[in-house]
Amino acid sequence: MTETNVEQIMDVLEIQESARKLYQAHGDKAEFEAAQKARHFKDVGNAEEAEDWKRIREVIAQMRGAHYS
Repeated sequence: MTETNVEQIMDVLEIQESARKLYQAHGDKAEFEAAQKARHFKDVGNAEEAEDWKRIREVIAQMRGAHYS
């Protein structure tokens, strides 16, 4: 496994952990919170951080979907 692959795996795990923690703390409002943060970082020109928050929001949406099925 290359260093790039390891970094990508760690990034995915960090996104999933952040999403889980945010969902535990905010419940159904977590997806909205993540979307707000993504928008904020996009507005201030921090595209990398905005993308991370967008990915966190997507994971939360998947988690919520799993709860409702």
